[in-house]
Order: sequence, then C-alpha cells, then structure tokens
Amino acid sequence: MGKRGTIMKLTGINYGLKHVSNQFNQPLQYFIKLSEGEHLLNSIVGAKLSLAFQDNIQCIHCGRVIKKTFNNGYCYPCFKSLPENDICIVKPNLCHYDKGTCRDEQFAATHCMKPHYVYLAVSSDIKVGMTRESNSMKRWGDQGAIQAVPIAKLPTRKLAGELELKLMEHYPDKTNWRKMLKGDVPELDLVEVRNQALAYITDDFACHILGDEQPVHFIYPIKQTLSKITSYNLDKDPVIEDKLVGIKGQYLIFEDGVINMKKYAGYQLELSTL
Repeated sequence: MGKRGTIMKLTGINYGLKHVSNQFNQPLQYFIKLSEGEHLLNSIVGAKLSLAFQDNIQCIHCGRVIKKTFNNGYCYPCFKSLPENDICIVKPNLCHYDKGTCRDEQFAATHCMKPHYVYLAVSSDIKVGMTRESNSMKRWGDQGAIQAVPIAKLPTRKLAGELELKLMEHYPDKTNWRKMLKGDVPELDLVEVRNQALAYITDDFACHILGDEQPVHFIYPIKQTLSKITSYNLDKDPVIEDKLVGIKGQYLIFEDGVINMKKYAGYQLELSTL
C-alpha cells in the first residue's frame, strides 16, 4: 500500500492471532481483507492514510450492486434469505431448528449444532456473551475486550443462548464502544467475577460449567488514545485523510476520528498511504 494504492473492494476487517497468551505481551495482528487478499495493518499504524469511498457497493454474498447494505454488507434479498441473517443469530434462544423452519440446515450443522461458550469479558465494563468455541478468540478481539474467560460450554447455540439470557439478568451483553476505544475500562479480577457469576447459573445448566478456565488477555496496536470520540461516515464524507494511530475491535482509530469498518463491508474503497 504505497502512495495512492490500487482501488480495492473492502469486505471488512479480519485479524489473526500469533499469540493468545498474555505471557507473550504482543498485540493482536490485524489484517484488512480486500478483493485480492489480506494485508497486515499493524505495520502502517502511525502512518497518514487516505481512505476513499468509490461510490460503489456490492453485496458481500452475491455481488449484487446495491445502494445500501443490510446487516453489514448484504443486499436485501440476501438479508431476508440467508441463515446468517436470521433472527436467531442475534437472539440464539429463538432458534427454530427443531420446528423445521431453519433457513439452511447445513449452516445450522456447521455453525449452530457445535459447542458454544458462554463467557464474561471486559471491553468497556464487564459483559456476558456467547460464541462458538472455535470462534472465541476472534469474537473477543472483535469486541475490543482486554480480557475474557469462558464460564460454560454448551453443545448447541440455542442452549448457550438460553444460559446467556439468564445471565443477562445480572450482566449487560453490550459494549459501550466509546469507552472501549478510549480505554476507559475498570480494573477487574475476572476470576473473582467469574466465581460470582457461577452462583447465578441454575441447576439445569450446572453440568456445563467450566471451573478452571483462566482469563485470556488482549493487547491492541494503539499508539495514541483519544480523549474525545467522533465517527467518520463514508456515506456523508467519502474521503478520509488522517493519521492512523490505532486499531481496536472493528475500529480504525485516527487522530481526528474513528471508523467502524464492519459497517462498510461491501464498499469499494481506495486505501493508500500519504
């Protein structure tokens, strides 16, 4: 990505972890997934970038040219028909697989009928959440968590959603993204919080409790924190020229604003260093 780099279709932020243990004391490795491949972003934190919307949006599933996206990158027909956009993805306790109305049974077998964690994480404060066991590291990094610990492992997404719903009576399931980006996060002993949370788990879920999991800690590639958080909006201002000072969760952090890259999945952009 040199000066005025090639126009590339953006399909969202993705990242991989070289280390998942805090003993390595290394930040998450972030990659931007473009039409021709993935590019490491950590190496350009500190550089001034140009990010320009090319007035073209395509559905990230079918490639249809569209005017607006639904659920972060889909056209309306894909939003209405694909299993990853069903209500049970947002509210897993509403899974309707057993009723025979699942949008895609193969998707359910791959994504829903798999072991899931119910976890506690610290992103802006303590929160409860759930994710596939195999997707946990990505999920926690996605939320900008600084630490996370699974507290229960359940055989299906629906069961995990039901336990999460019970714990939501005591813990929020949302992240305050502004506090998360500022790093305005309380110091918490997550093991102690986990032990307290176990008291809220009813007997019907007791067999799924994980008793000795240790928290995973995360470090992010951030050179400068912002005292005030304002958002860039590519639909209103299609060109951003600013110094990239950090990456956390789904956000690129610039000196003068932040941008949630997941929101612009499917947008065709030109990304270049200045």
